[in-house]
Amino acid sequence: MACPVQFLCRAVRTVGLVLVYYVFSIGITFYNKWLMKGFHYPLFMTLLHLTIIFCLSTLTRSAMQCWTGKPRVMLNWTDYLTKVAPVAIATALDIGLSNWSFLFITISLYTMTKSSAVLFILFFSLVFKLEHPNPYLIVVVLLIASGLFMFTFKSTQFNLKGFIMVLLASFIGGIRWTLTQVLMQKAELGLQNPIDTMYHLQPLMFMGLFPLFLFNEGLSLSTSEKLFRVNELSPLLYTLVMLSIGGSLAFGLGFSEFLLVSKTSSLTLSIAGIFKEACTLLLAAGLMGDRMSGLNLMGFAVCVSGISLHVGLKTYYSKSKFIPLLYVLPVKNSQDLEVPLLCHKEDEGEETAADDDDDDDDKEQEILL
Repeated sequence: MACPVQFLCRAVRTVGLVLVYYVFSIGITFYNKWLMKGFHYPLFMTLLHLTIIFCLSTLTRSAMQCWTGKPRVMLNWTDYLTKVAPVAIATALDIGLSNWSFLFITISLYTMTKSSAVLFILFFSLVFKLEHPNPYLIVVVLLIASGLFMFTFKSTQFNLKGFIMVLLASFIGGIRWTLTQVLMQKAELGLQNPIDTMYHLQPLMFMGLFPLFLFNEGLSLSTSEKLFRVNELSPLLYTLVMLSIGGSLAFGLGFSEFLLVSKTSSLTLSIAGIFKEACTLLLAAGLMGDRMSGLNLMGFAVCVSGISLHVGLKTYYSKSKFIPLLYVLPVKNSQDLEVPLLCHKEDEGEETAADDDDDDDDKEQEILL
């Protein structure tokens, strides 16, 4: 049994990691919405963010290699184009459409609609047989879907175009996270480290989103006075700095998500996500003036109930002595299917320790969905 000091240290560490995750996640949501008020090129912004993330990932990989003295993983072209490319394309479209939607919808509607990603993740998990059918999943789907309907029904700030964009992004996000689960479970690829994964994804994400950018924003951006037709240097530098801040936030968000999972569990991230959505809606109402009726708030409560049931099922199956029906790939004579998304690792001073209390934590190191 862990001593009170160890328990307190873990609690403090978990709270600290959750707060860091909140800062980056909520921060980039409000930052992008604020930036879109004066800069109407969300796809270009996303491409610049991808470039920044790739540069920061490259620097981090180099620093890690110098620190450990071990070379980082580098995929061959066959694995890169056949196994990484589908994940990269889906991720690029998910992020691009999400940022694009900020031109049309409020943060509250964006947050609620994005919550529907759970439905599509469950759907594609069943399609790819990452998950077996379960009667409780029907209740989860009904709660989240009905909550989303109640939230958007007769909303005074509803925008159909933006809503469809976020809903499509959520649909693609279901494909994205399902394929990411499969990708990061492949032990022979060696992409369990989030920095290595981010490094390999960004170039293909850039190339996947670039044609959509050219078609929708290329001509308009080339004649814009904010960038290519700028008359003074200071406005150009200001725009680039503002866009770079968003890229740094995007890198911090991706890294904080994986760090939270690796040091705690995916269950912790799921629970933290529920409260994050509530905080986002409250801040949107207070800072951005988003208006929500009683029916909208009831819809949010119903949706949160569905997500909470989703997390509860995850907790139950993670602690079950039987083979979980959720969040675990069926083993088919292949050891690479048994590799978790991120292995739980303590600090260097605790690497050789084998406490019994850590066994429960290790059981929670499931696949992030």
